[in-house]
This record gives sequence, structure tokens and C-alpha cells, in this order.
Amino acid sequence: MKIMRLSVVQQVIEYIRKCVEDGSWKVGDKIPSEHELTELLGVSRASARVAIQQFIAIGVLESFHGKGTFVRNKDLTALGKKESRITRADCDDLKKVLEFRKLIEPEGCNLAAQFASEEDSEELKLHLEGMKTNIGNPVGFMKEDVQFHEAIAKASKNHLIYKSLKQVFDTTEKDHTYLVDVFGFKDGIYYHTVILKAIMEKDAKNARKYMIEHLQQAIDRME
Repeated sequence: MKIMRLSVVQQVIEYIRKCVEDGSWKVGDKIPSEHELTELLGVSRASARVAIQQFIAIGVLESFHGKGTFVRNKDLTALGKKESRITRADCDDLKKVLEFRKLIEPEGCNLAAQFASEEDSEELKLHLEGMKTNIGNPVGFMKEDVQFHEAIAKASKNHLIYKSLKQVFDTTEKDHTYLVDVFGFKDGIYYHTVILKAIMEKDAKNARKYMIEHLQQAIDRME
């Protein structure tokens, strides 16, 4: 069963909704994995992941690490509001945002490793701890994630890098919440940890390298 390219995420949402509504997936059932949905529907893994997250957010689905995702209940009344947000979080637009960020953030890391003050490092540590506290909460996690990236730009001591990045985040605030579905909590924590370590050790080469890897991984997952 192949799905048309138009409104891919929305169509995956409709497929999941139908399976829950018609009883194909009963409460307690394990649903197909992201990979299986990708193969079944002919969509990207990013699209499947974002769609699944909408049902997790309203309590219809529940994900367990290492076990999979299960139907928790069949109450779909809260789905409409989530759908209106997801249609604006178009995967192609998010990919363009990530490509732009990749042009400026690695150099921001390079400069931050050279010029970050102790105060800058403490602010970065604070936001990393905030991300860990918000594992399982995409909105809270992304808020801390954004502030971490902005703090690196500020630590670069280059006001153009900081202003450019802040404008990106300010104008795509809602869409960035869905980048959690691309990075995942685990990968976000890992890359922010190694980036912070490199900055604190004044290791400009690795700070730049890890930021490139971090953003490229997300770009690859948007394919």
C-alpha cells in the first residue's frame, strides 16, 4: 500500500486513526514499528515518526523503550488540534531550516570553544540538564534544546551568528518542536553532551565536528 507524496504526514495520521477507529488495532495491541510503517505506506521514517508522536501526545498510543508502541485507548477527540499543527511542520521546510543551521552553527561552535566564558559554560550546562529533565516531554525538551543552541551562538561572541540563529528559532518556534521526533531524546542528549564537553575543553575542532554530525544526522533522517 503506497501513499501519495502530498500531505504525507497527514495521510499517515489518517491511516493510524482508521486502524484505531475500526478496531484493526485494539487497546493493548502493539502497532507496526516506524520501519514497518515506512515499508507498508511508502513514506519516510521521519513522516511515520512525526505522525506516531501526535497519537502519543494525546494518549492514544504509548511507547515503551525497547518494546515498541502500543494502543493505550481509543479516544481520538483531541486529535484535530494536533493535526492543524502537524500540517505546518512540513518535512521539506524543516529540512531547509536544518540545512541553513548547518551553514552557521558549526562555525558558532568553533568560535564558542575559543571564546566561551565560564558563565557561558554554566548556561550551557543548565540547558543540558533541562533537556534531561524534560525527556518524554517534547515541548519542554525542545525549549531547552533551542536555548542551548542560542547559548552557543551567544558564546561565539559574534553577534551576526547569534542574531541569525535567534531569528530562525523565533520564526519556526512551533515547527521546531517536531524536530524532537527527528532527533529523538537520546541522540539530542548525546550530541549536546559531547558538544558541551568540547567547548569546555577549548577543543574547537571537535566542537565544530560534533555540531556538523548532529545537524547532518537530522537532515539525513528527513529524507
